[in-house]
Amino acid sequence: MKIAIINGPNLNLLGKREPDVYGHQTFEDYYRSLQSQFPEIQFSYFQSNVEGELINALQQFGFNYDGIVLNPGGYTHTSVAIGDAIAAITTPVIEVHISNVHAREDFRKISHVSAKSVGSIIGLGLKGYELAIRFFLVLQ
Repeated sequence: MKIAIINGPNLNLLGKREPDVYGHQTFEDYYRSLQSQFPEIQFSYFQSNVEGELINALQQFGFNYDGIVLNPGGYTHTSVAIGDAIAAITTPVIEVHISNVHAREDFRKISHVSAKSVGSIIGLGLKGYELAIRFFLVLQ
C-alpha cells in the first residue's frame, strides 16, 4: 500500500510555530513514528509553502497511490485550484487539520477542499494523520 502525506504552508514549522496550538513535536519526528507504526505502508512525504507545488504533488501521487493525506494549511480557505486538483485525480484524499479550524477565525470555516475529499479530520492534533492512514487501511 502506498500513501502520500502532503503538507501545506507553515507546517514545516511544527514544533516551533504556536506550540500552544500545534504542539512541540516536529512533523519529521512524527513522520518517523508513523513509518515505524505502519511498516507495511510505503510512505511518501511532501511539504511546500507554494500552492503550485502542492498541486504538482497532488497530480504526481494522484493516479498511482492508494491514498493521500492532505493538510493544505491556509490554502484550505483560499485555493480553488487545490480543490480542483483533488477533483481531477483518482486517488482518494483525506483532508487533515491539526487545529479545530471551526473554533478559530470565521474565514477558516470555509474549505475549498472538503467537498472534493472523501473525508475530513479536524482538530485532533497530529493524531488526525494516523486516523486518516487507518481509514485507508480499512479501504484496502
